Amino acid sequence: MPERVLITGGAGFVGLHLARRLLRDGADLVLLDDFSRGADDADLAEIRRHAVVVTHDLTTPLPDRLPGKDFDAVYHLAAVVGVQRANEQPGRVLRTNLLATLNLLDWCRAHPPGALFLSSTSEVADGALRAGLSAFPSPEALPFVLTDPRAPRSSYALSKIVSETLFLQQDTGARVRIGRYHNIYGPRMGRSHVIPEFIERALSGANPFDIYGDAQTRAFCYIDDAVDATTGLTRLGGAEPIIANIGNDREEIRIRDLAQRVLDLAAARPEITVHRPPPGSPDRRLPELSVLRTVLGYEPKTDLDTGLRETFDWYARHRPAGTEAGPR
Repeated sequence: MPERVLITGGAGFVGLHLARRLLRDGADLVLLDDFSRGADDADLAEIRRHAVVVTHDLTTPLPDRLPGKDFDAVYHLAAVVGVQRANEQPGRVLRTNLLATLNLLDWCRAHPPGALFLSSTSEVADGALRAGLSAFPSPEALPFVLTDPRAPRSSYALSKIVSETLFLQQDTGARVRIGRYHNIYGPRMGRSHVIPEFIERALSGANPFDIYGDAQTRAFCYIDDAVDATTGLTRLGGAEPIIANIGNDREEIRIRDLAQRVLDLAAARPEITVHRPPPGSPDRRLPELSVLRTVLGYEPKTDLDTGLRETFDWYARHRPAGTEAGPR
């Protein structure tokens, strides 16, 4: 019998790539999205040919008659994400993300799935690392520390750690898997993250080329590797909850060097102008992956050069209408 799967936020970045993987594996899919951020584009149109897509705002209760109540797995990816949104609309971030989790879990109590996966974030560890409670790479077993509760950006980390707690305390009988995503990137990830922003500036011929942060470092994980880890965790048997970092710990890179790699792909040579990073932006992100390696034998497969090329080429093919490449 095919695996029956529900994905909330199924029209978003991770959701669509996850849907493609599950369809290749022969799953029966239902995607739920309110399309406030997820795109109803040609990529989703291809998915619609093989899956049920339901438009629904998760700040309201889920419909009882959702297609395919008896799900083997529910992947909860729906959330308001992004540094800009957290800084500008912290109340919306908290309200939307918590209501989405609460309403989904209420529905799952009435229609228990076999497994529940929650997409969480590296930001739940940033406070403890900033407070010096651990060295890098950052493990999962850190306490949650909110170093500045009044900072708008804190709303996102807070919404995710509360969602994690709600998942861990849920009473549906489902096995719980929580993946803390660390700087996942790839085609169709929107245009408000550092890699697509760099790509767009490079393609447009921006000069000077603005970057925010210079010596800050990140370890980026290509979407295919993140999906491997996500499906592997969710399908893993055993009743005990698992919290795992999902990322790539092999190629930590300075933001300035990342910008240079993108400019090299565009054959562009602008002047680079460095600005201060956004408020609350951590100096470093590097995940420890011992949980994934222990339970799945996970190793990231896509090196940064390959992933950046795939991502760059996708954005070059999908530039907004009327946009032309600028001078090199």
